[in-house]
Amino acid sequence: MTREITHEATGPKIVDEDDIEENGNIAVCMCGLSGNYPFCDGSHQATADEEDGRLYKYEGDDDENPRHEIAEMVFTDSE
Repeated sequence: MTREITHEATGPKIVDEDDIEENGNIAVCMCGLSGNYPFCDGSHQATADEEDGRLYKYEGDDDENPRHEIAEMVFTDSE
């Protein structure tokens, strides 16, 4: 499965001691869906039933159904 995620961040997130959990862990988002990115907030649970070989786009403006299956991803040269 492949998913397209759009981020609006324009800079890095600095990790400091406030980001460390009581047990010393930092949970970093690997799916790209976290509302607390770059930290995991459990949003990856929405990807549990993604099917291999399909493309998905997640859009935050539709809270009831943020995932949409798409036919293809098209990348353009911004130059």
